[in-house]
Amino acid sequence: MQGQELRDFIVNKIEDIKARDIAVLDVSKKSDVADFLVICSGNSNTHVRSIANHAALEAKHGGFPAIGIEGEADSDWVLVDFGDVILHVMQDVTRDFYQLEKLWGH
Repeated sequence: MQGQELRDFIVNKIEDIKARDIAVLDVSKKSDVADFLVICSGNSNTHVRSIANHAALEAKHGGFPAIGIEGEADSDWVLVDFGDVILHVMQDVTRDFYQLEKLWGH
C-alpha cells in the first residue's frame, strides 16, 4: 500500500470509530521519517486508545501492520507508526498544548 492509499485507509478507519477533527498533513518535503501525519481527537482516554487500536488492527488485517504504538498507558496521546503514515490520536487538551498542526507549518 502506497503512502496516499495508506493515509486514506487510516482516515477511513478512524472515521468509523468517530475520531474528531481529523487533520492530514503532508510532511514529505519536511521529514524523512514519514510522508503524512494524521492527527485526530478522541473524547476520553478510552476513546483515544480505541481509535489507535482500531486503526492498528484494521491495518494489520489489510496487510499493513503498524511498526509501533506508543502512549497507550496514559492514552492522552497515542502515536501509531505505519511507516509512511504516522497517526497521532490525542485528547483535546493535549492537542491544544502541543499544536502539531502549527509545529509542522499547516
